[in-house]
Amino acid sequence: MQRWTLGVLLPLAVLLGGCSPRHLIIQGIGNELASQGDAQEDDLGLAREASAFYLKLSESLLRESPGNLKLAQAVSGGFTQYAFAFVSFEAERIESKDAKAALALNERAKRLYLRAHRHAMAALETSSPGFAVALAKPEARHWPVLSEAQVGVAYWAAASWGAAIALSKDSPDAVADLPLAYRLARLAWKTSPNFGDGALSSLMGSFESSIPGGSTQQASTYFDAAIAAGAGKSAGAFVAKAEGIAQPAGDRKAFETLLQQALDASAARRSVANAAMRERALWLLANADDLF
Repeated sequence: MQRWTLGVLLPLAVLLGGCSPRHLIIQGIGNELASQGDAQEDDLGLAREASAFYLKLSESLLRESPGNLKLAQAVSGGFTQYAFAFVSFEAERIESKDAKAALALNERAKRLYLRAHRHAMAALETSSPGFAVALAKPEARHWPVLSEAQVGVAYWAAASWGAAIALSKDSPDAVADLPLAYRLARLAWKTSPNFGDGALSSLMGSFESSIPGGSTQQASTYFDAAIAAGAGKSAGAFVAKAEGIAQPAGDRKAFETLLQQALDASAARRSVANAAMRERALWLLANADDLF
């Protein structure tokens, strides 16, 4: 998760006071906010408390500067991560005890995922007019070509889209968009396969393992590429492979081994993403008897 600093808030006061050219200030603040995405933090409670303010501030600035790809990436990524780590996961944890509360949380998570997706797609459309129409074309020759600067936004657009679809299985219209979400992820992957220390390859593995007719072998190859790109220090790839490959195959030994590797990765690199995946890995291990 991203975090904010006084270095962001002080220029904001100038903006609200009406001094300096508005657009330039918004761009400057937006870029500063976006840069906070690389800040190291592994306290999930602190991250959760800071995220709401950060996301609302960033979102308001993005509306003023829709063409800022770095800020769009930070906003769409922030909403997606918040929904996954603090809303959707909580729904999974309480579902067996309170199905009604879990349903409400999942509905909220879906709204947050769709919010992230709208921001990301709007930024892609602003930077490449006609992007959404081109993406939906049946012929590959009409599909958009992503620049390196667009990859991060495209990654979060595809990730949030896929997550929203996963929570919309009772909606045929939403499920019908799965191939488009996968197509977007693939276009980003072709441009920068090692993006995010393997995060994009891991997303490709998750799509490949879930789409109708997907290849388990190809999904496993994507997950292994993600693990390699992250130098074994990105817990998410291990968790994704455990849930996408080992669990469906009924291979409990591989499942538990991958989750233990996720725990080791989270210890090797301290970050909010790894801390969130550590919590998920521990929960999955604790519930292995119910999963197999």
